[in-house]
Amino acid sequence: MILNIYKPQGPTSHDIVDKVRKILKIKKVGHAGTLDPFAQGILLILTEKDTKKQSKFLNLDKTYIGTLELGKISDTYDIEGKIQKIDCNIVERKKIEKILKRFIGKIKQTPPIYSAIKIKGKKAYELARKGQKPKLKKRKINIYNIELLKYKWPILEIKVKCSKGTYIRSLANDIGKKLKTGAYLKKLIRTEIGEFKIEDSINLEYFEKYF
Repeated sequence: MILNIYKPQGPTSHDIVDKVRKILKIKKVGHAGTLDPFAQGILLILTEKDTKKQSKFLNLDKTYIGTLELGKISDTYDIEGKIQKIDCNIVERKKIEKILKRFIGKIKQTPPIYSAIKIKGKKAYELARKGQKPKLKKRKINIYNIELLKYKWPILEIKVKCSKGTYIRSLANDIGKKLKTGAYLKKLIRTEIGEFKIEDSINLEYFEKYF
C-alpha cells in the first residue's frame, strides 16, 4: 500500500510511520522522504511489499512552498535553531527576483550541519549538538524552478521544484547570503512528490477513522 499522508507541524516523520503501523496493525511500514518536525505536507508512507519501492519514490522530484524571514539567521537554517538578527538594509523585490534566478539549474549545495547525514558513522546533527562543526561535502542538485509568491519585508514566500537531495533550509540560508540580509526557513510545506499532490493527501484522523 502507498499512502499519501498529510504530515502536520510537530510530529516527526517517524512518529507518523509509528501511528500508521498501529492503525494498520502491521510491522512493515516506512516512508519515502523525511520531513522535519516543523515542516508539513506530503509524506509518502509505504507498507508491506511496497516498502521495497522506497528508492523509486525517494528519487522523485519534489515541490515545496517555503517561507523565509530575511534580516535574521539560524544555526540550523530554520525556525528550530538559535535565531540571530542581522544588521542589513531592506531589499527591493526586483533584486530578490534577480537573485532567485541564480539558483535555478544544476548547482552544488552544502547540506546543513544539523542534518542526518553520517560522518564516520555519526550523524552530523549529533556532532553539531556537541559543539563541533562537521564539514559536509557539497552535493549536486537540480532546481528546476523558483517562483516568488509573496514578498513584504522581511517575509519572503517562494515555490521551489527540485530534485532529490535538495535542502530547502540550505537554499534559504544561501539566498540570505546572496541578498546580504541573512535568511532562515520559517515555514515549509511539501506540496508535491512526483505525481502525488497535497490536495489528494489525507490526514491521520481521517485515515484512522476510515481505514
